[in-house]
Amino acid sequence: MKRTSVSSFQISGIAINILRVFAILFVIAISIGIYGIRDHIQEFAAYGYPGIFLIALLANATVLIPAPGIAIVFAMGSILNPFGVALTAGTGGALGELSGYLAGFSGQAAIERTDIYIRIHPWVEKYSGWAILVFAAIPNPFFDLAGIAAGITKMPLWRFLIFCWIGQIIKMSFFAFTGAYTLNWLSGFIK
Repeated sequence: MKRTSVSSFQISGIAINILRVFAILFVIAISIGIYGIRDHIQEFAAYGYPGIFLIALLANATVLIPAPGIAIVFAMGSILNPFGVALTAGTGGALGELSGYLAGFSGQAAIERTDIYIRIHPWVEKYSGWAILVFAAIPNPFFDLAGIAAGITKMPLWRFLIFCWIGQIIKMSFFAFTGAYTLNWLSGFIK
């Protein structure tokens, strides 16, 4: 009787498939959970920087489901140090964007056949982290698709996180400082 052995390649392939299934289930669970608490997210702002971190994390963890976040960064920029708000929100936002990356990594991205994804994917494939930085820095609803593309192309996780973090800080700085100067100017104007 001939013995068959399982190669380490087969085991690692099985482990990758298990990770992919867990990744897509995690993304679905996070999106459903955040959608369920969307009306209470603004209450976290009362907790200062940790609240802002949590709001940004949760707002960016949803995949293709909008959640509030930018408006709170805008408002909190006038109450707290806008640089601290931007750094905190950018860090939370970058970590939240892991959900899109994981959805792409899982290989279960049904979004791959949409027109906008077909336009974004070549940019991420060609420019890698730089494309992630630009898409993260510009306020747009399509960053999740860039994160999915990064996961599908198997961009190293550290690269995705660093470029996403820098882009998120740029975007959050814009909103925090705009909020600080606009709301402070309005309060001075009204007085």
